Amino acid sequence: MAKFEVYDLEKNKVGEIELADAVFAGEVNEHLFYEVVKAKLASDRSGTHAVKNRSLVSGGGKKPWRQKHTGRARQGSTRASQWVGGGTAMGPKPRDYSYDVPRKVRKAALRSALALRNQGGKIVIVQEWKPSAPRTGAAAKVLARLGALKALVVDDAANQALARSVRNLDGADFLAVEGINVYDILNHDALVLTASTAKKLEERLS
Repeated sequence: MAKFEVYDLEKNKVGEIELADAVFAGEVNEHLFYEVVKAKLASDRSGTHAVKNRSLVSGGGKKPWRQKHTGRARQGSTRASQWVGGGTAMGPKPRDYSYDVPRKVRKAALRSALALRNQGGKIVIVQEWKPSAPRTGAAAKVLARLGALKALVVDDAANQALARSVRNLDGADFLAVEGINVYDILNHDALVLTASTAKKLEERLS
């Protein structure tokens, strides 16, 4: 079991917590990061790109000139792609870019990301962080004391006061424990967890 120090919001040590090595201190497999992050970024693409083909542009109902004996190439419509104002030929169409990776791969990648942050000493565990009201300035001071200004703060989704306190900070973000993912962990310099959140991650990823 890996031991982590638990702090209060003043960064005073208030205890220790033991967490499974397999989740927080295992082997780092960077190839899994590539697979999972690529899938997430692909799924984030809207895929709404489109152009107007000849059936969608207006006009062009009349044949420009007769078929034969004009000395010019035959044309059926002034809205064909070779005409100015014509439709685009073989342009992009709306499509879904998303794809999924196996659940075991996602879990293994998440364990690797946690292990990577642990190796760098970038996981900070606080006993509890439940502000009575959203206070961005107060959240910034707490993160500064914890040495984790550009951090991903993870707690229960119900902790909306904390979420609203952190979301406007430059470089920091809040994420519900149910939505924690490899991309957001790697995209922040540090990871701030509450003790209860750390235990939930241990149970989920063991």
